[in-house]
Amino acid sequence: MGKDTERLLNSARGETARIGDLDNPLDFIAEDHMREREVCALIDRLVSAASLQDADIHQMLAFLEDHLPQHLADEEIDLFPMMLERCDPEDEIEKVIDKLHSDHGHALADAPAIIAMIQSVAAASPQLSDDDCQQMAAFAHHARRHLILENAVILPIARARLTDDDLSVMKRHMLERRGLRSTSENDRC
Repeated sequence: MGKDTERLLNSARGETARIGDLDNPLDFIAEDHMREREVCALIDRLVSAASLQDADIHQMLAFLEDHLPQHLADEEIDLFPMMLERCDPEDEIEKVIDKLHSDHGHALADAPAIIAMIQSVAAASPQLSDDDCQQMAAFAHHARRHLILENAVILPIARARLTDDDLSVMKRHMLERRGLRSTSENDRC
């Protein structure tokens, strides 16, 4: 794996990064799902008025501001269209992807307000209002339900249906979205 890919993983995943995660882009997406779960748990702690470390605040903001938009693009631009092309009609994947498109729209629309609330807590340690707490809790709850659908349905079907060429194209696009390039034009996943 090249230095660009190693740098991406170290900056995008922090200390928990595993260098091999980008070898298969579906594993990288699964890792993003784990990171999103971690962020949801931190949001829950924030809502329950638990004190958070600066690193926790930074982790939430980095994910919501930087990684979430890239992750959603990975799915919207590559994963979902490839699945629609490769899946059989009996997979009924269109209904699931329609639901996930809607979820992504809500996540992108709601994230700026959640980011602003986290930033306000980080800046001055004010108490969150009841409305803020409800909005943050709803965001985390919705994200978890979304992740269940993606992990239980989308990723297993993607692993069964997508070709090595699909995965290679997806990997290249994921690296490009992050300003990196593949170590080899012939990378295979």
